[in-house]
Amino acid sequence: MSVTRVGVHRLVRILRRGARVLLLVLAAIGAGFGATLGAARLAPRPAVFLPAGLALVTVVAAAGCWLVLRGQPRHRRARSTVLSAALLLVVTTLAVTTSLPDHPATPPPVPGLAYWQLDTGSRLAYVKRAGTGPVRSTPVVVLHGGPGIPDMAGDVAFFGQLAGLGFDVYVYDQLGAGSSTRLTGPTGYSIDRDVADLEQIRRVIGAEQMILIGHSYGAGLAAHYLAGHPGRVAKLVLSSPAPIDPADRSSDRATAGLEVGPRLRSYVAALAPRALLGYALLQVNPVAAHAYLGDAEADARNDTILTITAPALHCSPQLVSPVHGSGFYALQYPQSATAHPPRDIRPALTGLPTPTLIFKGSCDYLSWHSATTYRQALPDSELIYLPGAGHNTYQDQPGAVINAIRAFLTAQTPPQAPYQPTTPPDGYQGPP
Repeated sequence: MSVTRVGVHRLVRILRRGARVLLLVLAAIGAGFGATLGAARLAPRPAVFLPAGLALVTVVAAAGCWLVLRGQPRHRRARSTVLSAALLLVVTTLAVTTSLPDHPATPPPVPGLAYWQLDTGSRLAYVKRAGTGPVRSTPVVVLHGGPGIPDMAGDVAFFGQLAGLGFDVYVYDQLGAGSSTRLTGPTGYSIDRDVADLEQIRRVIGAEQMILIGHSYGAGLAAHYLAGHPGRVAKLVLSSPAPIDPADRSSDRATAGLEVGPRLRSYVAALAPRALLGYALLQVNPVAAHAYLGDAEADARNDTILTITAPALHCSPQLVSPVHGSGFYALQYPQSATAHPPRDIRPALTGLPTPTLIFKGSCDYLSWHSATTYRQALPDSELIYLPGAGHNTYQDQPGAVINAIRAFLTAQTPPQAPYQPTTPPDGYQGPP
């Protein structure tokens, strides 16, 4: 046999053995992963479900090594099996027990930060910008997106401008986000809890009615509040509103506009073993997930991922700023497999006379339908289309947005004519 053929056969044997080893490692890790989730369903303590998974990793690895090494001398086979299984056990243990390297980021300080202690049990951070000049009796309350993705400093700076019209302006971090408290268990996070908190806020500030300005999830929260308390909302401003049609899944496209580099970095951050296991545990037992991956660690990794994916929220990536103070469980639990989906509020909204202003950007990742659904339900609503604006309309087109809000709140002629057609205009880049 020629030297070349010998070399080829040797290479084939090495590749085959390498493939067997790779399959063995994947099988052992997969079995351990499944065992961990199965044990977590029954016992939410990491001291129970982690050893269960690691034990199965060891057993599968040892059994697989013994089979892969058949034909080897027995003593060498036994030694290699023990060493290989032990090495995989050590590596897997370190991967799932070593804390993620992200450092918890404190949100930028905002002058005037205070706290509401509500009857719902929520302790929420807020900032009030008092109206100047002739004070108006109806306050403005700003609802950030996410859920669990606040921007207290940015929202106070932007929406606080409305205080110059005489409106008291309140900006707050919703439960589980920013400087507001986290729950001891993730299952308490829901849009119904946020609605209950908002009603308590109305009572605490002593307002008969509120003007609600909501962005993304915050717009959906405003709509849910309106559906339950129609007499308490004087006006409604909705920026890139979250879908209220249960059939609309465009929220899943939040990273659709990412370029290859940021997309790969987001995958690396999200698929780190400890982060991945925490997310998987959340789908089977939220209590186990929270016991394994605490708020500080989960929130810090969430900030990292949201900062990486932030360019997808804008037409121009240059407008991106780091995310601080997001709440992982406030964001992820309501979307998890064990959470109850929010109710369809369209029947409750349909026909309500509340004056409503809707903003929709040309490259928003949410569907066109997500915005027009509100316009169809609310007869006194208008849609402002913003070319060159992404999901975060008021960051991409701040002048157009604040001027339109000013005119809307003071019953002045709008600076931009509302968009009337039901179909999107030429140049719209989002989903239908």
